Amino acid sequence: MTAQQRPLIDIAEVVAMLSDRIDALVADLLPNAERVGHEWVVGSLDGDPGRSLSICRTGGKAGVWADFSGQDKGDALDLVAGALFGNDKKRAFKWALGWLGLERMDDKLLQKQRARAAALREQNIRKANENRDAQRGRAQRLFYGAEADILGTPVDLYLQGRGIDVGTMPRVPRGLRYKPAMTYKWCPPGEAPRMDPDAGKSFAGMVACVINAEGETIAAHRTFLAQRPDGSWGKAPVGTPPGRDAKMSLGELAGGFIPLWRGANGRTWKDPAADETLAIAEGIENALSIVAKRPAWRVISAVSLKNMGALVLPPIWKDIVICGDNDPNQAEQNALRAAIWRLQDQGRQVRLALPPPEYKDFNDLLRGIRRPVQGA
Repeated sequence: MTAQQRPLIDIAEVVAMLSDRIDALVADLLPNAERVGHEWVVGSLDGDPGRSLSICRTGGKAGVWADFSGQDKGDALDLVAGALFGNDKKRAFKWALGWLGLERMDDKLLQKQRARAAALREQNIRKANENRDAQRGRAQRLFYGAEADILGTPVDLYLQGRGIDVGTMPRVPRGLRYKPAMTYKWCPPGEAPRMDPDAGKSFAGMVACVINAEGETIAAHRTFLAQRPDGSWGKAPVGTPPGRDAKMSLGELAGGFIPLWRGANGRTWKDPAADETLAIAEGIENALSIVAKRPAWRVISAVSLKNMGALVLPPIWKDIVICGDNDPNQAEQNALRAAIWRLQDQGRQVRLALPPPEYKDFNDLLRGIRRPVQGA
């Protein structure tokens, strides 16, 4: 069999082969990366000093990475593309073929490598499914083990500080609970904690359930809270700047959402009405700010703008209002438009609601906090 007659090597095979040699790959791509337990850590895909980017070394997630200073993440081939080729995966794929020696490998050895890659893929899929199920179980135990009555708790006081008084609402959102003590671990789900100065600390927390279109709890969202010197409650001072990393998810939430308000009819999340309006905001605080002004609407939090574009919603919801932010970041604006287009492609009527331009988001509008005027 000549090289030209060889079956094409697909991307999944290359990803598996790169993942199998992730230590050598990271050493070549990011020589400044530091090996910490089951991870490599570095400041960025450019190799800057730091620990915000984590690459898993072992197990079913070997080669999986995430940059916790932003939203970038991916597999081993994405790592090559981001580190060397400005996210161009075609060039990264060609480079990977050369780095793995596949272009000049004899047929017998190539067959062995492909068989090994196939076995690794099956093993990784199995381990990933096991990890997903384990994380889902942990998330469910966390949420349902937390206190359902949040009135008078640090969760209530934190939300009051954000201008949201759940005690005055017709009913308290059931998707939020209070945990007196949660251990802060800034790390990928299922892996060893990052060597972070705040890792292992205990904080009070607001726990939200993340559900899927069938109403099943698939993940939990945590907001770590701490009391300030003046007695008020805010986000725990973790990360740089303090508070940046006070929100974390447990479990795979992709496509899911936080159910916060059932709207005027109050029907369950498993049995919504066809004629109701669904409002979608990115974060919990903005979503609850919408509840304060539009209690007739059903309201959910998408957790993140990226996940807003991946939401899997029941087909019955046809009237959608996306409650966005006045974000000057072009990438954020593009992500918001992509989320709208995706929902419209599903045959839904989608409207975009934005706060007046002098306010960053709907929570700032609720509190009357205007943004500084540019050039003032």
